Amino acid sequence: MRKVIATIALVLAGSLSTMAQTTDDMDRIEVCKQNYHALFGGEALTGQGTDPEMMDILQKFIFGEVFRTGDLSLKQREMITCITLATMQTLPQLKAHAGAALNVGVTPEELREVMYLTAPFIGFPKMLNAVATVNEVFKERGISLPLEKQGTVTEETRHKTGKTIQDKLYPGGIASVMEGIPGDMGKDVEQFLTDYFFGEIYSRGALDLKTRELLGYCALATLEAENQLHSHYQGNIHAGNSPKTLAAAVIQCLPYIGFPAAIKALQIIKQEYAKSEK
Repeated sequence: MRKVIATIALVLAGSLSTMAQTTDDMDRIEVCKQNYHALFGGEALTGQGTDPEMMDILQKFIFGEVFRTGDLSLKQREMITCITLATMQTLPQLKAHAGAALNVGVTPEELREVMYLTAPFIGFPKMLNAVATVNEVFKERGISLPLEKQGTVTEETRHKTGKTIQDKLYPGGIASVMEGIPGDMGKDVEQFLTDYFFGEIYSRGALDLKTRELLGYCALATLEAENQLHSHYQGNIHAGNSPKTLAAAVIQCLPYIGFPAAIKALQIIKQEYAKSEK
């Protein structure tokens, strides 16, 4: 009788172990399905298409694991994803995620500002590619263009406004970096940064400064712009983002930019955080 009881106990222990593992797997799968449906309105993990195995890996990892790492809302995650895809110029994926962003509460004005924000990081031609892609989504959704204007500066105020924002985020500017440029043209670049980057782009409406700095960090992580990642860490802290939020944002970028670029950015966050703790 004791042998029978012992055997039953072993069987039950094995079943519970299997159930616990299955529950963990189901948690990831259910989170994936819920997030995917919220974003795209369809069903994940259908096993359909030309590459069902890879889609299964992709969807479980992105929507079942990465999307629950760190304390970010779905709205924040989609804005991060959109600026990352725009920076990479992966326009078909940007189009899909632009629609997803609208589905989870990103307004058309906010989404347009995310695209406009890429200009100082990747240049105007690539920014225009991204804007055109997002505009396709707006048209398909019946959203009238152009959207409401968000500019807040004039020719007379752009410099003062830009300097105020720059001094808040980056006291001292980039004067030391621009010293020694032939023809003393470094001063021109300094002024471009103040007047255009901070004065005309960062001062616009729809997105607050805190969000702009966070999204800018994601663009820089995508570009693997090491020097700027160090300085923009401090800019993010001054804007009110925590090191934890920065790390979560970079991890949100990871499935799109890959491990090497994400780990580089995370190492920089780690280094800068360690300095502040001394």
